[in-house]
Parts: sequence; structure tokens; C-alpha cells
Amino acid sequence: MDDDRPDRLGALREYLHDEAVGGIALLVGVVVALIWANVDVGGYERTWHRELDVLGLHLDLRHWVNDALMVVFFFVVGLEIKRELVIGELRDRRAALLPVVAAAGGVALPALIFVAFTVGTPDTKGWAIPAATDIAFAVGVLSLLGRRVPSGAKLFLLTIAIVDDIAAIAIIAIFYTESIALGWLLAAIATLGITYAIRDRVPWITVYVLIGALAWVEVHESGVHATIAGVALGLMTPARPVRGREVLATLEHRLHPLSALVIVPVFALANAGVDLTGGVLSAAAGERLAWAIAVGLLVGKTLGITGGTLLGRRLGWGVLPEGVTTRHVVGLAILGGIGFTVSLFITQLAFDDPARIATAKIGILFGSAVSAVLGAAWLAGRR
Repeated sequence: MDDDRPDRLGALREYLHDEAVGGIALLVGVVVALIWANVDVGGYERTWHRELDVLGLHLDLRHWVNDALMVVFFFVVGLEIKRELVIGELRDRRAALLPVVAAAGGVALPALIFVAFTVGTPDTKGWAIPAATDIAFAVGVLSLLGRRVPSGAKLFLLTIAIVDDIAAIAIIAIFYTESIALGWLLAAIATLGITYAIRDRVPWITVYVLIGALAWVEVHESGVHATIAGVALGLMTPARPVRGREVLATLEHRLHPLSALVIVPVFALANAGVDLTGGVLSAAAGERLAWAIAVGLLVGKTLGITGGTLLGRRLGWGVLPEGVTTRHVVGLAILGGIGFTVSLFITQLAFDDPARIATAKIGILFGSAVSAVLGAAWLAGRR
């Protein structure tokens, strides 16, 4: 057994605990947003469209949440990806290959289903909306099932979700960047290069906070979505001790609760509100966009993750964790259809029309809710 395995398991347990509690906080944020948006529609929209000038940038409150506050969320994602690649489950290529194949199926099939529903319409630009899995909600559901689900199942789902996050980050950077301001992009690359060069030499966190703020402004002005700066900084963080300091572990320990318990619920509060009155639900039921997302999440994720897992095992590319069966995989794949946070995030990037955004939100809410209920019911009946 590796000497660092107990520390890795402790970090994993802490991460899963924060995600489980964060799932509850996220649910509260969703409920409050829906109530607020339906009780006071005008007030909800006026609040999040209120403009605020900071650092010379003129953005409304919703964009400050989505473009700035969510940088911390993506920074934590970057930290977790780095930890898993260097000292976690993804460092062993053979052990990582099966969840990688499963995640690939869970990204590709929902996107294909979405395109099949929306082909020939402008809505096809939202193809990545059902491709994401919300790990906080999914782990929250698993935590409610307790010992009915083996611990290996949580690890398998977490690994799939991390690979899913890598794919989502790449998709946002490549496909949802409309134009590039080359000068700003080169400045951002230079700033990140300086960060990489001093990461083992300069111990003061304040320095990295200032550099990170500068990199965020530069990435924002470059045309690439500003949250990519958070991911890049997270991936540059040393995963192994530097002069006796556990840099990555310390940052993740301090920031993950903030991300899970504050930032993501605030994101939900700012983005999940949709007016469901006045026949909006019945109108959405007739929209191909809503069904493309809902079916992509529920059917695409279930078949994609399950099919990818079975294919990987058939080809001898890995084995399931101890105690995890194919029936567990199906239940986990259904829970993979909970695509809330990143799905909403991509919706804001894909569409400008408020009506299309509202329709997409309904599809996300419906698909995620059904996936959560069916996944929990499936796993609850499997000892």
C-alpha cells in the first residue's frame, strides 16, 4: 500500500463530505430562486441585472457571479483535477481508463441526442448543456442512501465527474469563445507563466491572489471565459509538499467549503430562477430545446456512462471498484443525469435570448430532478 494512501483517503472523504453538504445548500439555493422568481418576477430580474463597476469592468450582478465568483469554484475544480492526476485515482492509467471511457460516453451521447433533437435550428449551439454532471447533487443523493451504496461506487462516480469536469472546461474554452483579443491572451499567458515560475519559490499567498486577479482580468478581456483562469491556476498548484508545506491540500481544505456552501448556492440563486406561471411549463413541453436537454441528461447519461463502462470492461481496460456491480453502475449513470451547475453555466454562454434561456432551464430542472429520483430509487433497491 502506498504511504500516502491514508492521507489521500482522508482528503477524499473530506471532499465527498463537503460535496454532500454542498448538494443540500445547492438545493436550498434552487428552491429559493424558484420561489423568488415566481413570487416577484420583476424584482428577481432587476436584482441580478443591477450593474456594478469593479476593477474598471462594467458588469451586472449576475455576470459578476458567473464570471468572477465562479472562478473560485473552477479553481477548486482545477485543484481536485491536479490532485487526482498526481497523487489520486487518475495517476494510475489502468485504474483511470475505465472511468475515463465511461465519462467519455456520458459526454458524447447526451450531446448527440441534443443535436438530434435540435438539428436545423439555432438551438444546436447549446449541444454541451446536457453533457455535464453535477457532482454536488449526485454525491448528495448518494449520501442519503447511506450503506445501501458501497464506498467504491462514490469513488467511481467522483472519478467520472472529475473527467467530466475536464471535458466541460475544454468545451467552454474551445467552443464557447466567440472572439480572441490576442494581446490580452498573450498577457494572460505571460502572467500565468510567471505564476508557474515562482510557485516553488514564493510562499506568500497574497502574491498569488494579486497575480490571480490580474490573470482573471486579462483572460476576461481576451474573450476566453474568465473562469478558465481559475482552472489554470488550480492546475499549476503543486500537488506535492513544497518546503514542507502542503499547498494544494491547504488551499482545497480552505476553499472547497466556501465553494460548495456559498459560491455554488449563490450561483444557483442567481441563475436557477425561472417564471413558471402563465403557461410557461406547457409551452416548454412543446419545445424541442427542453426535451433535447431533458432526454440528453436522463437517457444520454444513463446509456453513455453504462455503455462506456461495459465497453471498457469488455475490452479489458479496467475493473470496477470492490463491491460495485453493473447494477450499481446503471444507478450511478442515472445520477449522472443531474447536470445542474455546469449545465446552467453553459446555458448562459450558449444563449442570449431570455426565452431560450428560460426554456433551457426548465429542461435542466426537469431532467436533473427525474434523474435524481430514478437514480436514488434504483440504487435504494440494490443491496
